[in-house]
Amino acid sequence: MRKYLLLIMLFAFWSCEEEVVEDCAGIEDGESICGCTNSLALNYDSTATFDDGSCELPTEVTLWGVNYSVDDTDSLTLRDIDSASTIPPEIGNLINLVHLDLSNNALTGSIPVEIGYLTNLIYLELGDNELTGEIPAEIGNLINLNYFGLGSFAGFYINKCTGSIPPELGNLTNLTHLYLTQNQLTGEIPSELGNLTNLIHLHLYKNQLTGSIPSELGNLTNLTRLFLGNNQLTGSIPSEIGNLTNLEWLSLRSCQLTGSIPENIGDLTNLQWLDLYDNQLTGSIPSEIGNLTNLTTLYLNDNQLTGEIPSELVNLTNLSKLYLNDNQLIGHIPESICDLNDILFIVTSNLDISNNQLCPPYPTCIEQYVGEQDTSNCD
Repeated sequence: MRKYLLLIMLFAFWSCEEEVVEDCAGIEDGESICGCTNSLALNYDSTATFDDGSCELPTEVTLWGVNYSVDDTDSLTLRDIDSASTIPPEIGNLINLVHLDLSNNALTGSIPVEIGYLTNLIYLELGDNELTGEIPAEIGNLINLNYFGLGSFAGFYINKCTGSIPPELGNLTNLTHLYLTQNQLTGEIPSELGNLTNLIHLHLYKNQLTGSIPSELGNLTNLTRLFLGNNQLTGSIPSEIGNLTNLEWLSLRSCQLTGSIPENIGDLTNLQWLDLYDNQLTGSIPSEIGNLTNLTTLYLNDNQLTGEIPSELVNLTNLSKLYLNDNQLIGHIPESICDLNDILFIVTSNLDISNNQLCPPYPTCIEQYVGEQDTSNCD
């Protein structure tokens, strides 16, 4: 009898146990609505919260009055698009595109988020337009991208994209060229850009970026060009910049950088162009700068640098432009400066050491370039 009673109790327990119910996405007790979530699909369901793979995409797309086959269109370079046109979201249907160049068209409006569907893209150039709005985070889906251009170079049209640089760009680990020049981008440089270890060119200058230079940029050891100038960056130059031994051009001009020039900048022996103009840098010019024997252009002017001009500067025999003016440099100018490239002394605009506290007598080769000096503390 007890055995039967136990069986009855177990049966009652099993019958009371709630049946596990999964929704269409396989989530227990979920409330997913399955359907096509691609807004460009013919059967798009705006109520769907989970894509069930049922999307039916068009086989042909009309852009600016021209029809393009989805299957056959893998490259698109367009010029002379009607003035004040926008980028239509339907461009996201051209899923076989590997090359898209819409530069120099005076395009307006924002970048459509649907561009994030173009996951086969290797090259994306949207520069020299009049685009506005934020950079969509969906561009971070384009993991095959090698080149992304949103800057303005020619000067005919200038993009005015706003908002911050999406950290999702750090997903684009195949990227070799990133140009966001001359927009109106704000916020800090995302540390996630340090993931882009294949980058060769990083151009972020002429924006309104704030905060410090992330030390993670020191991971970008393949960089040959790093342009961060003409922003509102603060803090010191990170010592990790010395890891970028392939750098040929470094521009941090016209920011609000403070602190001293890191000594390991002398490790950047491939550097040809160093521009630290118009910051608030202090301390002395590091003697290690004499290691940069490939340097042709050196801008250290309009800072608050002190100390003497290092004699190691004479090692920079390829220099054709040297600007040390408007600092607080003291002492005597080393006579060996006359051993530098003759072009410095032939073209008067190539050399400026005025508005310092340098003491006479001055080397004869640069007497005409000395300009105004505060000699009140000279012997």
